Amino acid sequence: MADIALATRAGEARAYLAAPRGDGPWPGVVVLHEAFGLDADIRGHADRFAGRGYVALAPDLLSLGRPKLRCLLAAFRAMSRRSGPAFDAIEAARDAVANRDDCTGRVGVIGFCMGGGFALLAAPRGWFHASSVNYGVVPDDAGDQLRGACPVVGTYGGKDRFLRGHAERLDRALAANAIAHDVEEYAGASHSLLNRHHGVPLLIDRVAGTGWHEPSARDALARIDAFFDRHVAGRNP
Repeated sequence: MADIALATRAGEARAYLAAPRGDGPWPGVVVLHEAFGLDADIRGHADRFAGRGYVALAPDLLSLGRPKLRCLLAAFRAMSRRSGPAFDAIEAARDAVANRDDCTGRVGVIGFCMGGGFALLAAPRGWFHASSVNYGVVPDDAGDQLRGACPVVGTYGGKDRFLRGHAERLDRALAANAIAHDVEEYAGASHSLLNRHHGVPLLIDRVAGTGWHEPSARDALARIDAFFDRHVAGRNP
């Protein structure tokens, strides 16, 4: 596990690399963070994938040569335009993983909140073999945007006031395009149900009623693992 520099068309970005023990080759995964950035929680998700036999790389989308707030605003603009430095960094992360000697070349992407939105928009670009979209915004024109997408596993919270109806919209769009998918909305959970926050983000969770929800998270991670094992690693369920 190490912090590395990731070369992108938009400049150099920081990233966190977590690789399994042994020689491989292993499948890969790109881990995309929330608006809080590349923190201990996201590193923990990368470590968890490495423990399951994936080369995991988490790019810091807020480290592209500008102050953090400006990078954050630029990331949301990129999501709205569906192009920009954040997408350049995601593609570079994918290439960095896929081209490693210890990677099979098959790579998935997982994202949380803001990162979930990017993971969804990356799904039809031909970069990834599966996408895990966790409480990411689903655009109104998802049916058109997701044509030709890779398989998608989606996770949402039924108590998430910010994304009401998004799980249903995603499920409907994927079904309309005959894309392999597994979309679940957990009635007892809210936003960020898979994230163990610390510091200010944890305080926000306590006020807003968001954050890690143990029973939902346990089931969601099992679904994500099975989906990636099938579509990325090619392992028998």
